Amino acid sequence: MSAPMISVLIDTYNYGRYIEQAIESVLDQDFPAAEREILVVDDGSTDDTPDRVRKYCTAIRYLRKTNGGQASAFNYGLERARGEIVALLDADDYWLPGKLRRLAEVFERHPEAGMVYHQLRYRYEKEGRVEDGAGPLISGFLPANMADLLRYECFPTSFLAFRRSVLKVLLPIPEELTIMADAYLSRLVLFLAPIVSLPEFLAMYRLHGTNLFLSAGPVERAREEVRARSTMALARSGRRWLRERGYDLGRMDLRMLRRHWELEMEKARFALRHPGNVRFCWHLLRSTRCFGAQTNWKHRGVTYLNAAGSLVMGYENVHRLDEWRGAIKRTLMGAGREHGREISA
Repeated sequence: MSAPMISVLIDTYNYGRYIEQAIESVLDQDFPAAEREILVVDDGSTDDTPDRVRKYCTAIRYLRKTNGGQASAFNYGLERARGEIVALLDADDYWLPGKLRRLAEVFERHPEAGMVYHQLRYRYEKEGRVEDGAGPLISGFLPANMADLLRYECFPTSFLAFRRSVLKVLLPIPEELTIMADAYLSRLVLFLAPIVSLPEFLAMYRLHGTNLFLSAGPVERAREEVRARSTMALARSGRRWLRERGYDLGRMDLRMLRRHWELEMEKARFALRHPGNVRFCWHLLRSTRCFGAQTNWKHRGVTYLNAAGSLVMGYENVHRLDEWRGAIKRTLMGAGREHGREISA
């Protein structure tokens, strides 16, 4: 049996309520079934995931393992993937039509590319609202351009696809990354090959309130701690990978990149041990300066306001500033719509 062109790797843990839509969003792609394989890696689910997946047994490869986290699931699935291209999908997300066909076209057109990623689109599950992301899309060999390297942002799992020959150099992923294993891959592949970004919306990131990384609302302490520890592990493992491969970490661009990672680690530590008002204000000011290339003037302005407000509100309450701004914005928009109706009447 010949190897498929694309391996689709779906990682899941206790997402039985979403797994069917994820699988079907791949099966419904306008792409030849003979040229793709679907691997569902169940990281030891204790819900009804096995029962829900069983009906797809002839169309997918269902791989079940003991629970170990996202990196463990990726390593397990990637060892068994046979495609030239590996496209990732979290079980609580789903793809939009045309994704596999588009990936195949782009990888074929760019044989040098190690990764292809595309624009973000969010689905807020409770409200049923869809919102398009606006993250910077950057293509090329980023270490050759410091501005691009520092402006680059990691996108979530379901928006990433890799050339397997390049991916192998990054494996195994450190298994302390129980989440953010996708960021480990997309952050380091930049140093191995050019990347290609696409402006199309080809997947949906579902915000359902129990996401381990991005969330639409407050996060309980346990999840906050998982995020914090994984963020710190991601920065450590990235530095280690670069150092072991002989990169000069004192080089200007890598020094700046490490500063980004250090600020991410510092922010993560705050979730474990809350900082004082002055320290948090100083962190926000340094972050605005360091990440300025990745943000627009509105975002920078909000961060400066939050920095000033944190001196009074403190780390635990500074989020209220964003809530107040959001409430004011919704009030003004509501007033504007009401005024428009009065005029039209």
